Amino acid sequence: MKGFFIGRFQPFHLGHVHAIEFALTKVDMLYIGIGSSNKKNEIRNPFSAIERKKMILSSIDKSLLRRIKIYYIPDFNDHAKWIETINLIVPKFDLVFSNDKSTVSIFSTISKISKIKLKDRLILSGTNIRDKIIHNEQWKELVPEGTKKILHTINFKNRFIL
Repeated sequence: MKGFFIGRFQPFHLGHVHAIEFALTKVDMLYIGIGSSNKKNEIRNPFSAIERKKMILSSIDKSLLRRIKIYYIPDFNDHAKWIETINLIVPKFDLVFSNDKSTVSIFSTISKISKIKLKDRLILSGTNIRDKIIHNEQWKELVPEGTKKILHTINFKNRFIL
């Protein structure tokens, strides 16, 4: 069975690791969609799709990487065009992993949905982590080592200068 999990991963954090590990208990192959792949250098989307892919690949247990494929999914202000693009980019999948109301609504008519038990959702969110980075608060314990390494490599703090 093949599954699909989409997120912005701004940045990739421990909640995402938990979600991917959960999904891989349900499917043989997991297609990960890096959403908003056409956005970067914004407060809400500071990291490029390539940087986010590096965060994911450097953070997931190496034994699981053979069961993951990553695809770039651009944003559109048109749900039909977004789904059409996903269907063109991502191979056929049987199950969508999401708790996002909009994503569940969009996919529920064309695919089975599996909700993910979110881990520490209020703390493990990209918004919270970006806010902590901006305000020089503790954030490093919220992301995996691979993400930390990539963030330091790209001099990430410059992305948050207001």
